[in-house]
Amino acid sequence: MKRKATALDVAKLAGVSRSAVSLVLNGRGDGNVALESQQRIREAAAALNYSPNKIALSLRNQQSRIIGIVSDQVVTSPFDGNIIAGADAVAREHGFVTVVMDTELDESRDESAVETLLDRQVDGLMYVTVGLRPLHVPANMARVPSILANCFDDRPEAGLPAVIPDEVRGGREAAEHVMSLGHRDIAFLAGDSLTPAAPRRIEGYREAFSIAGRPVNGDRVIQVGWDIDAGFHGAMKLLEGVEPAGRPTAILCANDRLAIGVVLACYRLGLSVPQDVSVMGYDDEFRIAKAMVPALSTIALPLREMGAAAMTSLLAEVGSAPKGASDGGGPAAAAVSGAAPETLVPCRLVARESTGPVPAGR
Repeated sequence: MKRKATALDVAKLAGVSRSAVSLVLNGRGDGNVALESQQRIREAAAALNYSPNKIALSLRNQQSRIIGIVSDQVVTSPFDGNIIAGADAVAREHGFVTVVMDTELDESRDESAVETLLDRQVDGLMYVTVGLRPLHVPANMARVPSILANCFDDRPEAGLPAVIPDEVRGGREAAEHVMSLGHRDIAFLAGDSLTPAAPRRIEGYREAFSIAGRPVNGDRVIQVGWDIDAGFHGAMKLLEGVEPAGRPTAILCANDRLAIGVVLACYRLGLSVPQDVSVMGYDDEFRIAKAMVPALSTIALPLREMGAAAMTSLLAEVGSAPKGASDGGGPAAAAVSGAAPETLVPCRLVARESTGPVPAGR
C-alpha cells in the first residue's frame, strides 16, 4: 500500500521547512511565509495529495471544528430545511461539520438540546426556526459563540445576533410589482398576527402605497389565516357578488397557500387569473408556486441565503473566540451583551403567470 504523504514530504518537495508547510496549510502563511514559497507549498501538497490531519489540527487549535444547530422543526420540514443546507455548505467550505438536533416544536427540549451539543464540544451554536418568530433563547447558548437564523431573541434590550428575512421590503416589492402593471385597487390577504411575518408584510404593502403617494383602503387589508381554505373564503368575501368596477384587480397574499385559495375562489366565480384578477403569493414554496396553474408570482424567502449568512457570521466569531472564552467574558460573552445586531436578508421577487396588466377600464 502506498504510504500517505506527510508534511515533511511536502516540505522536502517544496524546498522549505516543515513549519512553513504547517503555517501555509493551516491558513497562517500571510506575513509569515513568502508568497513564492506559499505557492510552492500548495503545489507540492497538491502533487502529493496531502491534506493536514484534521483531528490533530483540532487538538492544536483547541477546536472541535463542529457547529451545533438546534432546530424547532426544520429538519422534518421540506421547506425551511434550506436554511440548514445553506449553513452546512458554508461550514463544510471552511472545514467544519454540523450536528443538528430537532426539538419538534417542544420548547421544553431547547435547553437540553443545547446542552447535548455543548457536551460534544461544539465550537458554536445556531438556532433555526420554521417561520419567523421571537425565540426565548436557552441561557446555555451563551457559553459559546451563537447566532439565530429566521428568529430573533425575545429580549429586545439584550440578545443574540439574528439573521432574518427583510419581510417589510418583501411586502413592499410585492405591491410595487402589481402597481407596475397598472393596478391601483390592490387587496392584501394576511395571516394572523401571532407571527411577526404578517404585520411586517402588511407594513411593506402600506409602505408601497405611501411611496406611490396613494392612500391605503383599510377595507382591502384582511387578516384571514395561513391556509388554502382561509385564502378561498377571504377571496370570496372580496369578490363574490361584487360588480367588476368594485372588486380589487389584484390580491396579494401573505403566503402561497393563501394564494392557491384565492385562485380557486376566482375559478369558482368564473374569473380568470390574471386577466380579471392578478394573484400574488409569498414564500415561493417548493413544488407549489412554480407548479401552480397559472404559475404563481410570489416573493421568495431567502432561506439558503439566511443559513449561509448566519454561518458566515458565526464562523467569524468562532475564529476569534478560543474555547472557554465565554466563561471569562471573552468574545462569546460579548455576543450576548448590549443590543443584539440584526441582519436583514432581502427577499426576491419571482414574477410568473398569475400577475398581469390591470383589466381595461380599471
